[in-house]
Amino acid sequence: MNWYIKAIKNYSTFSGRAKRREYWWFTLFNGLISLGVTLFALLFGDDWIISTIYSLFAFLPGLAVMVRRNHDAGYSGWWILCPVFNLILMFFKSDPEDNRFGPYPAETQA
Repeated sequence: MNWYIKAIKNYSTFSGRAKRREYWWFTLFNGLISLGVTLFALLFGDDWIISTIYSLFAFLPGLAVMVRRNHDAGYSGWWILCPVFNLILMFFKSDPEDNRFGPYPAETQA
């Protein structure tokens, strides 16, 4: 949950780097929360308003953490426009050295 909160706090930070762990934990919690919000909305008869509000809330932090993840692998953030490349990249390890996008991220949890 710390990684999710860290990504939400850094919602407007498109510079720097994010390790695989930060990206995937954010993605996991975002998916679980999205599923919970959708189920809640369906149970109480509101088909799309609550889900849409949450999706809009999570869009920018998700985009930012994805750009930082691309930076961590040594690629430009613009690669998020190529979904196949981006999906493959999300499974590869980080560039262990400092790169043009910043120093190697610390091993801290959040």
